[in-house]
Amino acid sequence: MAETIKIDLKDETIFSVQIVKIKRVLNLGGVIAFPTDTFYGLGANPFNRRALNRIYKIKQRPEGKPLLVLISSIHQVESLALEISPVAEPIIKNLWPGPLTLVFTARPHLPPQLTANSGKIGIRLPENGFTRKLIGELGFPITATSANISGTGNAATPEEVEDTLGSRIDLIVDGGPAPGGKESTVLDVTLSPPLIIREGAVSRNRIESVIEMPCISVP
Repeated sequence: MAETIKIDLKDETIFSVQIVKIKRVLNLGGVIAFPTDTFYGLGANPFNRRALNRIYKIKQRPEGKPLLVLISSIHQVESLALEISPVAEPIIKNLWPGPLTLVFTARPHLPPQLTANSGKIGIRLPENGFTRKLIGELGFPITATSANISGTGNAATPEEVEDTLGSRIDLIVDGGPAPGGKESTVLDVTLSPPLIIREGAVSRNRIESVIEMPCISVP
């Protein structure tokens, strides 16, 4: 059974103590569950290969599927992506934060588990203020693949996480129910025009209105 920490952002003193514990778990290669702007996700330090391997094992995730990373500010893109392409700039300016995962060229030092040896990395700046504050206080990006066994339903509450993964993870960060909703849109901005890998909460029309050109679709 995983330990659960219930977060109350109204008490900054307690929150500061909780962040120290969460950060220690992550720095030691631990895996946490936490609420994102959709469902609960599995969080690990994205630069810790042992922790990333644990996520694959916990989820029974097939090899060859990369891991999404969440950031708290655009500045953190620099630690993960080799560059921000010209086509990505207006998208970031107009559609972040939000349910839009952007795929960049990955920095070569990143663990291959993040990129699935594709040379690319998926990054999202979440709209959920709780999630951004959590990541910001940690001081580094965090993985956010769904907190479930691959192929099963998403978890929207800490209780659902405990029921399915409680014996496999180290800590549940209870921020209350996650909002659910549509999954994020995934857009590859290493190409121009960009490629829509998955259309979700952010529509094709919205993206195309920002970049003023049609997107490419997956065949």
